[in-house]
Amino acid sequence: MLLFGHLGIALGLFLVGGIFIPRLRLLIDPRYLAIGALLPDLIDKPLGRVIFASTLANGRIIGHTILFSLLLTLIGVYLYKKNRDYRGIVLASGSFLHLLEDQMWAQPLTLFWPLFGLSFPRDFTDYTGLEYLLRMFGRSFEPEFSQTFIAEVLGIGIVVIFVVNWIKKRLSENNSDGIG
Repeated sequence: MLLFGHLGIALGLFLVGGIFIPRLRLLIDPRYLAIGALLPDLIDKPLGRVIFASTLANGRIIGHTILFSLLLTLIGVYLYKKNRDYRGIVLASGSFLHLLEDQMWAQPLTLFWPLFGLSFPRDFTDYTGLEYLLRMFGRSFEPEFSQTFIAEVLGIGIVVIFVVNWIKKRLSENNSDGIG
């Protein structure tokens, strides 16, 4: 799954959760949820596929571990206890959703790192670095019925719904304030 899949599915879960539990809309800042949903890839793809491509050759490293999500959660709990601020917990929740969306349970050596050793599994691709990023971006929009393509299309749809709802809310707030 790529950008829109992670972003859209996390925001979609937020929207659905807000329907059933309206208090979530007050507690969860969707910006932090979105950042958290992208955070593992924002860390791991540049590190493992571009910067250390010749040694790691893997886009699922530190950010795709339970340890990373657990550390984010502990920081979030600390910030909540100190300042009554939910944003750290929301960020950690987005990161954990990313692991679920990537089905990391199928890669236990990475998910439970460092329990099974300090090295990460090496991916076997014939392209790395900038070429990897360009190919992945291009492949995410190839119209084939793959899991990645379906998640990207679904994610784009959810992001559009989210943005339209946000714009409607802003317009109604401006109209109720006498601006317009």
